[in-house]
Amino acid sequence: MRNARTKILAVVRTPVGACSAALLVLLLALALFAPLLWGDRASAVDVDALQQGPTGAHLLGTDSLGRDILARVLVATRLSLLLAVTATAIGVVAGTLLGTAPSVLPRWAGRLVTSVVNIAVAFPGLLLALFFAMIFGVGAKGAVLAIGLAMAPAFARLTQTLAAGIAGRDFVAAARVAGVGRFRLLVRHVLPNIGEPLVVNATIGAGMALLAFAGLSFLGIGVQAPDYDWGRLLGEGLNQIYVNPTAALAPGVAVVVAGLAFNLFGETVAGVVGARSTVRFAMPAAAPAPAPASAARASTEPADGGPVLVVEDLRVAFPGATGPVTPVRGVSFTVGAGESVGVVGESGSGKSLTALGVSRLIEAPGVVSAARLEFLGKPLLGVPEAQVRGLLGTSLALVFQDPMTSFNPTRRMGRQLAEVSEQHQGLSRAKALTRAVERLREVRVPAAERRARQYPHEFSGGMRQRAMIAMGLMGEPRLVIADEPTTALDVTVQRQVLRLLAQVREHERADGQQGGQAALLLISHDITVVAQSCRRVLVMYAGRIVEELPTADLRTAARHPYTRALLASVPALDTDRDAPLALIPGRPPEPGQVGAGCSFAARCSFADERCLTEDPVPEDVGAVGGAHRVACWHPQGAGPAIRPGSGAQVDVEAAGGGV
Repeated sequence: MRNARTKILAVVRTPVGACSAALLVLLLALALFAPLLWGDRASAVDVDALQQGPTGAHLLGTDSLGRDILARVLVATRLSLLLAVTATAIGVVAGTLLGTAPSVLPRWAGRLVTSVVNIAVAFPGLLLALFFAMIFGVGAKGAVLAIGLAMAPAFARLTQTLAAGIAGRDFVAAARVAGVGRFRLLVRHVLPNIGEPLVVNATIGAGMALLAFAGLSFLGIGVQAPDYDWGRLLGEGLNQIYVNPTAALAPGVAVVVAGLAFNLFGETVAGVVGARSTVRFAMPAAAPAPAPASAARASTEPADGGPVLVVEDLRVAFPGATGPVTPVRGVSFTVGAGESVGVVGESGSGKSLTALGVSRLIEAPGVVSAARLEFLGKPLLGVPEAQVRGLLGTSLALVFQDPMTSFNPTRRMGRQLAEVSEQHQGLSRAKALTRAVERLREVRVPAAERRARQYPHEFSGGMRQRAMIAMGLMGEPRLVIADEPTTALDVTVQRQVLRLLAQVREHERADGQQGGQAALLLISHDITVVAQSCRRVLVMYAGRIVEELPTADLRTAARHPYTRALLASVPALDTDRDAPLALIPGRPPEPGQVGAGCSFAARCSFADERCLTEDPVPEDVGAVGGAHRVACWHPQGAGPAIRPGSGAQVDVEAAGGGV
């Protein structure tokens, strides 16, 4: 609360903030007290002072019945503001419901709602208001509904646009992996992050509603006698504008001042409210929550002691201008219990899309297909989301590339971590928060209780990455997918994060079962990081795995020209400083431009006619020390990757696209 008061005081000290606050307070005071102070004067008829100009007794003159115009303008403040705010509330609520409906409704119903909104937005707001006014009838109630529904399409379009921008953020994907339902995801993660522009537009919309009401009442469609608002007073004053211009000028000025107050207040709200909750929560002192029941644990064990993850012929496709685009093409691999597997390749090779496809995070119109996709012995494709939500939420942990976008900026860190346990393990709010603090301590976040009360922007980059790992540990993960977890971190923090991931793998589960170590799927463009952290490496290029081999044999037994080129392009301590850095010539093909044959043929010095027409399939080359598969028509012989200029077998030049 103190932080909120500080922000409010800071804004009020600005000229715009001070003006908006003063005007708003004045309007509220008039709405509350004007009918009590001047109500009798506004309704008193004086037959001796009909249609008089300004006098000492009547500062703005009188109307056709001798009633004081100034008093009537002041008293009309309550009804004018009440009707405008009510119509705005109807418009905001209806618009927000229409704008968020596609996120929670089935796809066909969402498309129908979106089409209706698009058609309604094409019509001018005033035309819609007049149309609805004719439907609901003449009077204040009909005008309120007419103006409110006329405002709804614009708010719906704004909500759709803002929600679509938030839906693609990593923290939404993380919440989905944690098993958060669509409605809860909308309320907890999407709406709080789009609240600020909605509030600002709502206050601006209130000023527009005020003007629309004045227009309808001026035309005789809105407020009816004996009630009156500023629009009705403006219409009455127009009849005597040549005798007493102030009769029409006063209500017109009132409409302008009120609209200005709402607009300025909207700008103030943008800087003050920010749609952030200011409720503090106390750190509970309860003991750590007990482990899940044994029956629940048993359901997360791989069938017959098999691998944790099985992927066969995984494909991810998106619609394109000339047909489907398939950036992931027939990826197959397995991850055993407690195993560490690395995935390397240049940007655009399909590494992250493979991880998203495995995690069921590819949104429509993207399509994920596979001959077999199983996690802990259970299929992930062709089954309703509700059936795998609990499994993925507790047994699969995701560590994204950018931890700043992986956390909801409007929620405290402790609450975000606790949501996993509340959702899947049935823990109370207090126990889940205690568990979150314990997990922060496990990943060596200092002052975990204090840090749990902070927002993501108050954490450093390395600290946010640790907190991201802690979120994955809120359950008992059997597989940790780390997508570029060390990108944009300095080398010291990189080492700490990699060491922490290794500790997570060795972390004994709470149930103490054998083979309970977590498996790791580490995605990186840095082949050196993978070589140091994993036992097996998958090399991807243009959406396919071109080589799979143990990391122990990586520098001595790599046989695919692309793998050898990646190794050759990594500088070492003995690299000649006078020689140009080794780069792989050319650039990877775009997903929609992959033709027949080997996708690496255009950059490979060993390519022949067969490479240009036939796509190689992965074959076992029988490497010593583990499975070794290569998808190449001309696999190279065993031996270290040699740098350019010293007899290299791979044509790596100093010009062209690099890694």
